Amino acid sequence: MDGVSRETPEDWWEVEALYDLCFAPGRTALSSYRLRDGVAPIGALCLVWRDGGGVLGGAVRVWPVRVGGVAALLLGPVAVHPTRQGEGLGAFLIESVLERAAAEGHERVMLVGDAPYYSRFGFQALPGVEMPPPTNPERVLGVALTPGAWDGVAGAVTAARD
Repeated sequence: MDGVSRETPEDWWEVEALYDLCFAPGRTALSSYRLRDGVAPIGALCLVWRDGGGVLGGAVRVWPVRVGGVAALLLGPVAVHPTRQGEGLGAFLIESVLERAAAEGHERVMLVGDAPYYSRFGFQALPGVEMPPPTNPERVLGVALTPGAWDGVAGAVTAARD
């Protein structure tokens, strides 16, 4: 599935409009957004997908966080335009991010989401990893990009503002 590229500054407003379309109006009130405030996303891992006519079909962003002081990536939000849903575009964007993150030497990725959907990408529950409230602990998931990367990693998830 061609059409994926890094998000550019020129894409920003269009990506924000896609997120507004796909998520509830109060999306920025979610606890995960507190981890993004004042922190730049990891540009090399923020991706957009456009069709052959240049129309935005999907986007994903990735942010640096710390879990108990250990570096991790926070994947999300991931959005696919309603007219493109069901085509595998969301899965393609997630797989693209995971491949690029591994190639860049990142060890662990986490997100807040539905285990039945994200388990196909290797995400599993992260017991002992505490997202800011209110977050359902059962929705806190992670995938190790290197074997054992989540072993012994626990504690509060905080913004990576170094």
